[in-house]
Amino acid sequence: MLPFSYVRPAHVAAAVAAHTQDGEPRYLAGGQSLLPALKLRLAQPSLLIDVARLPELSALRREGERLVVGAAVTHSALAACPHIPALAQLAGSIGDLQVRNMGSLGGALANADPASDHAAALLGLGAEIRTDRRVIAADDFFLGMFETALEPGELIIEIAFPLPNRAAYAKVRNPASGYPVVGIFVAEAADGIRVAVTGAASSPYRLSEFEMALAGDFSAAALEGLSVPAEDLNRDLHATHEYRAALIPVLAKRALNCGRKP
Repeated sequence: MLPFSYVRPAHVAAAVAAHTQDGEPRYLAGGQSLLPALKLRLAQPSLLIDVARLPELSALRREGERLVVGAAVTHSALAACPHIPALAQLAGSIGDLQVRNMGSLGGALANADPASDHAAALLGLGAEIRTDRRVIAADDFFLGMFETALEPGELIIEIAFPLPNRAAYAKVRNPASGYPVVGIFVAEAADGIRVAVTGAASSPYRLSEFEMALAGDFSAAALEGLSVPAEDLNRDLHATHEYRAALIPVLAKRALNCGRKP
């Protein structure tokens, strides 16, 4: 790990101002992705700006027909939140207890790991990301592997999840890390059906063919005969691309069979 400076600002404006300094400043929340990268020298920031305790990032509240979750809210706190049971179940399945107690929702989304559990929920629920500058729709947020629409120095403040009529998440879990080999989030909301995939490709994405099939019949039977091409899916030591392609419809049906209402 190379030397760096460290600050803990008192509010969001001070954090954003600190990020304008010369060098390579980085925001630090739970540190579950950033700190290992520092140890391996895969990241070499000149300044760490600790935003984990900022009050503006600690929201966890019902706002009309939305659940608003601050960027610094931990996975454990979200797992205990009753407003969207499928989201709570997803958060409770992440990593291990230490990771859930330290890792934050905003940090996970900003990192944009292609196997992020929360990425599936973001897309599957049609959430919006509220930053210090603007609001970003979930469908516009992920641009590629570890790449998002966030601009340099832009800070996630909170995420607003619309409350679904029913939703569920199913995944095949890597036994060592807890990351999904494939994860599927299915939701029926006021604006329609959404089916999102994580862990299968270089970036999370939606399954439009599955969504159209479920629009007329929100059940596992509606997906009979549907499949996904394997060519563009990940292949690694955990699973082949053919295996991931085979998992996707299986997990989508599993999620539909255990769909949860708020």
